[in-house]
Amino acid sequence: MPRARSAGPHRPEPGTRPIRRVELDPAAEVDRRAWWARIPAVAAVLERGLDLPAGVTFLVGENGSGKSTLIEALAVVHGLNPEGGSRNAMHSTRVTESPLGGKLRAIRTPGRRPNAYFLRAETTHGLYTYLESLPTPFQGPHPDTRLHDQSHGEGFLDLLRRKFQGYGFYLMDEPEAPLSFASTLGLLAQLAELRTAGAQVVVATHSPLLTALPGGTILELGPHGLRRVEWGQLDIVANWRRFLAAPETYLGPLLG
Repeated sequence: MPRARSAGPHRPEPGTRPIRRVELDPAAEVDRRAWWARIPAVAAVLERGLDLPAGVTFLVGENGSGKSTLIEALAVVHGLNPEGGSRNAMHSTRVTESPLGGKLRAIRTPGRRPNAYFLRAETTHGLYTYLESLPTPFQGPHPDTRLHDQSHGEGFLDLLRRKFQGYGFYLMDEPEAPLSFASTLGLLAQLAELRTAGAQVVVATHSPLLTALPGGTILELGPHGLRRVEWGQLDIVANWRRFLAAPETYLGPLLG
C-alpha cells in the first residue's frame, strides 16, 4: 500500500477569505436615529449586511461617508483594538468609535485562526508608544522600540511589514496619510504580495494611487449607501485628473 503523503504546512486555497460577511446581529438592538446609524453606508450594512471578497477591498468616499466608522466596526467584530494593533493590544486614549462593531456579527470561514492586525494613521503615535512599553520577549533590542525614532511614514511601513504577514484579516485606515508618492507605490506592492499570500485586506482610503491596484475591489460610500465601482468611475480619480491638468481652474476661485 502506498504511504500517505504528508500534507505539509497548511496553505489556504486560492480565494479563501477569513471573513465572508458581516451583518446585523439578530440579538442586537439598534437606535436607527443615532448619528452613526443614519450614515447611508452604515444603514445599508445594518439593512443588508456586507459581503467581503477575498483579496484587497478599498472603502472610498468623502469625509463623513462612514469609511472610518465601518472599518472600526470591522476591527471590533474581529476582536481587534479599534485604535489599532492586534487582538491583544490593550492601549486606549479616548473612545471615539461608534457602537456599530458591537451590533454586528461576522460570518467566518471555518478553519485555523487567521492572523489579524489593524493600522490607522491617526492613532499610530499612541500605538507606537504602547508597543514601546511592552516587555521584550527576547534578548536584544525589540524592533518596536525604534518606531518613534523613524519618520511617521517609515515607522508605519516598518510596522506593516512585520505585522501583516501571510493568511489573515488585515485592516488599514488611510494608510497613505504619512506616505510619499514613492512610499505609497511601495505600499501598493505590499498589498499585492499580501493578496498572493492569501491575506484578506480592507483599506479605507482617499488615494487614487492605492485604489489603482489591479484586481482590487472598490466599494464607494456616499448618499447612495454603498456600491461596487471601477477605478475609472471614482470621483477622486476624475478630480485629480482635472486638477493636475489645469490647477488654475481650482486655485483661481479659491485664492481670488
